[in-house]
Amino acid sequence: MKYMLLLSLIINVFLIVKIVAMKQSLEQLRTDFEERLQIHTNTLLRISSRDRHIRQLAGSLNKELAKLRDAYNRYEQGDNEIKTAITNITHDLRTPLTAILGYLDLCEKIEQSDDMSRYLSVIRDRAVHMKKLTEELFSYSVYSTEEIPEEKQEVFINQILEDCILNLYPAFNERGIDPVIEITQTRIVRMLYPSYVERIITNLLSNAQKYSDGDLEITLSQDGTLRVANSARDLSGVDVNKLFDRFFTVETGRNHSTGLGLSIVRLFASRMQCDLNANYENGKLVIKIRF
Repeated sequence: MKYMLLLSLIINVFLIVKIVAMKQSLEQLRTDFEERLQIHTNTLLRISSRDRHIRQLAGSLNKELAKLRDAYNRYEQGDNEIKTAITNITHDLRTPLTAILGYLDLCEKIEQSDDMSRYLSVIRDRAVHMKKLTEELFSYSVYSTEEIPEEKQEVFINQILEDCILNLYPAFNERGIDPVIEITQTRIVRMLYPSYVERIITNLLSNAQKYSDGDLEITLSQDGTLRVANSARDLSGVDVNKLFDRFFTVETGRNHSTGLGLSIVRLFASRMQCDLNANYENGKLVIKIRF
């Protein structure tokens, strides 16, 4: 009887030890797997367990990681090729477009009929628009491939926001927009990239100016959250999160867009680890970024 109890005790202790070891091995697998998903590395999952089933599980996970890594490498290569092609194409287009606009300047100085004047005006409008598109494409391809060109430093968010609003005020007036502005008196100072912050705010306000039905709310709160809201009937039924996708545009009769302005906002916000989100509520597009 004592022998049976001793044997049972030994078996129970052995099972407990084995279960504890398996739990430790599984926890190691979990943490290593999560780490491999977060970083770009060719290192495989490590496993110290001698348990056959756990080693098989680790082998299967390593195979899937290899597939994910291969798919990511193909995506990254293709994405870089697209960005390089965009950079080269836009660079090649800028020179002839500049020449076209230069010759248009000369043509407009020559006496012409009303019809010819109208035709030249249409040509200039289209040429200027195309030049703007190529510049935006070039800028995006450069921003998305180059390293960050500056060091983080103290950025006075309130001041940059006020400057951006002043710069865009003529565009607001042209659209008949009288923005409602609320900027906290608290100094919002953050360690960020100044050029990124300025571009984010400018793009958000420009986007609102394009899509607004005539109103605009700009709010900077004490916690560093910038809120830009405007009525936008054209966005009804649109998944507003797609506004941050490259080349996604909402066709309207009053603006021409590359669909890159908000993509740059998301890119820069991600690089500075700033929370960014958009919602469409009660006919209003609301975009918030927390610096």
